[in-house]
Parts: sequence; structure tokens; C-alpha cells
Amino acid sequence: MSVPDAASTAEAVVDEVLSAVVADRTVLEEITAGVLARGHVLLEDVPGTGKTLTARSFATALGLEFSRIQFTPDLMPSDVTGSYVFEEDTGEFRFTPGPVFANVVLADEINRAPPKTQSALLEAMEEGQVTVDGETHDLPDPFVVIATQNPVEQEGTFELPEAQRDRFMIKTSLGYPDADGTRELIDRRADRDRPDPTVEPVVGREDVRELQAVPESVTVEGQIRDYLGELCRATREDGRVDVGVSPRGVQRLFEVSRARAVLDGREYVVPDDVRRIAKPALAHRLVLNPETSVHGTSRRAVVDAVLETVEVPAMEPPEGSASPPQ
Repeated sequence: MSVPDAASTAEAVVDEVLSAVVADRTVLEEITAGVLARGHVLLEDVPGTGKTLTARSFATALGLEFSRIQFTPDLMPSDVTGSYVFEEDTGEFRFTPGPVFANVVLADEINRAPPKTQSALLEAMEEGQVTVDGETHDLPDPFVVIATQNPVEQEGTFELPEAQRDRFMIKTSLGYPDADGTRELIDRRADRDRPDPTVEPVVGREDVRELQAVPESVTVEGQIRDYLGELCRATREDGRVDVGVSPRGVQRLFEVSRARAVLDGREYVVPDDVRRIAKPALAHRLVLNPETSVHGTSRRAVVDAVLETVEVPAMEPPEGSASPPQ
């Protein structure tokens, strides 16, 4: 699949999701970039903003198998990964796959389950496989985890540890709808005779695999690679940060910047691609020091400051490229 074809297809997917979800297009494009870059997405929002509907709509539009796991304090790791069940008729144990064996897995309210259960997703997210009783089982391809958590009602919840947050390529929020979006929600509720908007498949599983292969062909010039590295190093040197962006985070920013370029139909990355995706790709990876947290400074504010201080490189389109830089 060519970059222009991939851009057109991704745009059609976002349009289809927007037919059912009242949300900002930019946020849905961030999620799409994460999917194209073979990453996982963390949605943090107050209740009732459409996180579950968004995840389900993306799975439908992409033509992928969907599974939802409701995380609760009593959820066990085997409830996520599956377990071996003894069959009396054969006298053998047979593996019964858990809900993680789907293309798009919604980990709903992930911070409500204890760390032992949260960690059951770690191997799945990083390796695309799970190990149960010493046996390894491959997960479907493609495989995307969309996890949600609420920033309110923190009593009785378990904050995601830094190691697990670092495994999410993108962390973003749907936020409250604007005035037009709010009116649309009211109109839908008022008109009971009108069926709720439904999402139709735009592509299929093989198409998604092809889409995910496209960013690998996107060119990232040396000055852009240096810029990526400087941004991440600057987070480590910021006095408000105890732990900056990890080497894994550097790689993930590189990958999702290429996907961001694909969404714009461009065969190469420009600084604006990096800047547009930096906050959802980097902010959740930072660990702020206690003094900064007390003063109410957000991780995104730190990334904003880094983007302002690190010099943006000037660049020309790579030789043979047809698209102008943005």
C-alpha cells in the first residue's frame, strides 16, 4: 500500500468513527497514529465521555475482532490471559484463551485491578504473546490494547506503575464535547425514533496489516532523528523531572512520528509531525519530582516547555519526494 493510499484509508476510518463518536478529530487521529505504529493507547477521561464507544468503533471500522475486559479489584491474571481446563472425556488439560486473545482489547478502567493483574498485560503488550503455566501462546495479529482509566474516584484504585505506562505508545483524552458536540448528543437522545449511529467496517484485518507496514517506508532524515533525541534528552535534564523519557520512549516517538507523517500523506517526517505527536507520546512517560507535583505542574506542561526550548531543525524535502514540507 502506498503512502497516499494509506492516508486516504486512515482518513476514511477516522470519518467512520466520527459518525458514531462525538469527539475531536485530532484525538482520533492520535489514536489512529498509535494503531498504525503498532502501539497501544491509554485513554484517561472522566466517566461518560465515550471511551468504550471509541474503542469499539475503532475495532469495527478496522474490521477487527473486539474484546472488552472490565478491570475490577477481584480480577485475576487468568481472567485476562486464559487458563488450562481439565477435560474429563480426554483426561487432558486444554488451554482456554482469555479475552486478551482479540485484535482490539479494551482494558476498561485498568487502574481498578491490582498490579498483579495489570502486569498480566505487560507481556501481551510488549511481546504479542502470553505465557500460561510455562506454555507460550501467540496473540492475534494485529493486536492493539486500548486501556481506559478515570482521573476521578481514586480511592481503591491502583495507579499504573511507570513501567506499564511506558508500554503505551499514546496517552490521550477525549475531553468534553464542544457546543456543537453537546447539541448533537442532546439531539440523539431527544429523537428516540432515529436509530443510533452505527459504524461500518472500512477495511479488514489484512488491510490493517498493510496499513501498519506503510510507516516503515517513511524517511526520517538525520536532523529529524537528532531532533527526536534532543527532545527526549531535554526531558531528562529538566529540573522538574525525576525520570525522563526512556530509550523505549525515544523509539516509540520515532515510530509514531512516521505514522503521523503517513496520516498527512507524506513519505517523510518533518518537525511538525514530531511536535504534533510529542505530548501524547511523551508526557505519560515522565515522573515529576514531588515539589513539581505539589505545585500542580502537569507532565504535558513540561513537554510544552521542552518543545519551546529545543531548537527546531530546518530541512528540505528528501530528494525525489513529491510532497512539500509542512
